[in-house]
Amino acid sequence: MRTSIATVCLSGTLEAKLRAAAAAGFDGVEIFEPDLVAAPQSPEQIRELAAQLGLSLDLYQPFRDFEGVPQADLENGLRRARAKFELMGRLGIDTMLLCSNVGTATLDDDDLVVEQLRRLGDLAADHGVRVAYEALAWGRYVSTYEHAWRLVRRADHPAIGTCIDSFHILSRGGDPRGIEDIRGDKIFVVQLADAPLLSMDVLSWSRHHRVFPGQGAWDLPAFLAHLMRADYLGPVSLEVFNDTFRQTDVERTALDAMRSLRWLEDRTAALLGANPAPVHLATLPRVEDPTGVDFVEIRGEHLEPVETLLRCLGFTYAGTHRTKDVRLWELDEARIIINETPTDSGRPAVAAIGFIVDDPQRSAARAQALGAPVVARRSQADEAVLQAVRAPDGTEVFFCSSSNAWIAEFAIKDGDPVAAGQTDAADTSVPEAGSRHRVDHVNLDQPWQRQEEGLLFLSAVLSLDPQPSLDVASPLGLVRSQVMRSHDGAVRLALNVAPPMVRRAGSGLGQVQHIAFSCPDLIAFARRARTRGLKFLGVSDNYYDDLSARFDLPADLLGTLRDLDLLYDRDDRGEFLHFYTATVGEVFLEVVQRIDGYDGYGAPNAPVRLAAQHAGRA
Repeated sequence: MRTSIATVCLSGTLEAKLRAAAAAGFDGVEIFEPDLVAAPQSPEQIRELAAQLGLSLDLYQPFRDFEGVPQADLENGLRRARAKFELMGRLGIDTMLLCSNVGTATLDDDDLVVEQLRRLGDLAADHGVRVAYEALAWGRYVSTYEHAWRLVRRADHPAIGTCIDSFHILSRGGDPRGIEDIRGDKIFVVQLADAPLLSMDVLSWSRHHRVFPGQGAWDLPAFLAHLMRADYLGPVSLEVFNDTFRQTDVERTALDAMRSLRWLEDRTAALLGANPAPVHLATLPRVEDPTGVDFVEIRGEHLEPVETLLRCLGFTYAGTHRTKDVRLWELDEARIIINETPTDSGRPAVAAIGFIVDDPQRSAARAQALGAPVVARRSQADEAVLQAVRAPDGTEVFFCSSSNAWIAEFAIKDGDPVAAGQTDAADTSVPEAGSRHRVDHVNLDQPWQRQEEGLLFLSAVLSLDPQPSLDVASPLGLVRSQVMRSHDGAVRLALNVAPPMVRRAGSGLGQVQHIAFSCPDLIAFARRARTRGLKFLGVSDNYYDDLSARFDLPADLLGTLRDLDLLYDRDDRGEFLHFYTATVGEVFLEVVQRIDGYDGYGAPNAPVRLAAQHAGRA
C-alpha cells in the first residue's frame, strides 16, 4: 500500500514537512496550498527536493468554489483552474482536489454541475492532469460521497474522478459500504482521518479535532476494507486538521502518523482475511493481549519513602539484583522494582512497566515495526534477556514471559540494610484461592500534546482497547483521563492529562502517577497497613456525609470507611472499595477491592482524591 500525508497534518515549513515525511517512511505527500504559497522555494525547487527525498507529490489541494455557479462565475473559476494546472505542471503533480462548493454555489442543479465538471475536465486534460471531486460534509448542495459519485459518473470524463474522505463520510453518519459500488479507477484520491465523537458543528469538528487512524472512535480498518473491495490502487493519504499536531515536533508527529497507517494496514489485512486486496497490505507480527503486569519500576533518587510505603502495605523485600543496583519488592503477584537511577525531575516516578505476553520476542518485533525506539539494556550472559521499547511519554515497556525467570536474579545479601525488620513487616495473611494481590491498574501522566500518540501506541503495540474518556474536576482545572485495557481487564492503563495550571503551579495534581494493587479484603488490609504505620491520604467528613446520602450503607460499614479513610463506589454490577497513600515525589499508591464484577475505577471519588492531594501540597 502506498502511503501519503497532507502537509496540513504537520508543523513547520514546507521543507521541514517534506523532510519529516520522508524520514518517517511515507511514499508521498499532498501539498496543501497555503504551505506552498508561504514557502521561499520555487515550485521547481520543491519538486527537486521531493525527488531527492524519494517522495512523490500526489495531490495539490484544495481548489474551491467552482461548480453550481452562473456562467460569469464559471469563467472566473476556469481561469483560476488554468493557473493552478500550470502550477501543478511545475510541481510535477498530476491530481488536484476539488471541494464541493460551500460559498458561491447558487444553483442547485445537478445537470448544470455535470456540465461544469466536464468543462473543468476538458481544461485538466489539456494540461495532462486530473481532478478529484470531493463532497465536503458541509457542502451547500453536494455534501455526501454518493451524490459526488453520481455527478462524476454522469460527467463521464477521464480527467474527472472522485475523492473518498473518511471524515466527510463518517462525521455525517454516512454508510461507507456504498464505496464498494464505485469503480476503483474513478477514485482518484483517498484521504483518511479519525476523530473523537463530539457534539458540535461539523466544520469546527473537522478543522480542529481530527486525529490519526486508531486515535479516535471510528472503525477505519472497516472503512479501508471497503476501498480495497472497490479495487482502489492509489495511495492512502492522511489529511488531519488538528491544532495540537500543527504546533508539536514535526518529525515525531510524522512518525506517529506512519505508525497509524502501519496499524491500519495490518488491521485491514486481518479483516479481509483470505480475500486478497488489490494492493499488498503489509502485516505486523501477530500478538495476543498481555495477560498481566509482571512488574512496575519506580526510578529516582531518595527512594526510601517509597520503600517505607511498600513495607507498610505488606510487601516483602526480595533482595538486590546481582549485577544492577535495583531492588525487588513483592506481594503475591504484585512486584515493584526500585531503581535509584536519577530521573529528569530527580523525584521518584514510574519509569517502566513489564507486561506478561505470550511471545516476548514477537511482541518486541511488532513494536519495532511500529517505530517504537528500542531501550538498550545491559545484561550478563546468565541473566534473562528482557525486550523493551520506549512509549511516547518516556515510559519503558518490557515484554516478559510468564516464567518470571528474572526474579531469580534477586537475592538478599548478608548485611543488607533494607532487609532490617523484614519479618515483622511482611503480610503473612493467606488470601483466598484466586484472589492473590496483583497490579490492578497503573495511571500514567501524559504531556498535553501526546495523549493521542500514547493511545495509538498502546493500541497498536499492546493491542489494548480504549475506553470512553472522562474529565475529572480538580481544584486547578479538569484532568482528562482515558483508560486502555485488555479485553479481559487483566491489564489496565489510565492515561491522564493535567490542566496547564497544574503544571505551572507544580501542584502534582495531574503530574503524579500511581500504581493500584488489588486485594481480596480491603478493610482487613487497611487495618493491617495502619498498624504498620501507613499514612493514608485523608478524606474529608463531607465525603462521607455525601456517601451516606447517595448509598443506603449500613451504619457500621459507613463508620468503618470513615475511620479508615476508605472510599466507596457502586455500579450496576458490584461494589468498589479503595484507599490512597500519600504522594512521594511523583508517585502514590492505591489499593482496591472489586466486588461482584465491578469494572470501574471509582471515578466519582477522583475529585475528592485530587482535592486532598492539593490540600496536602498547599
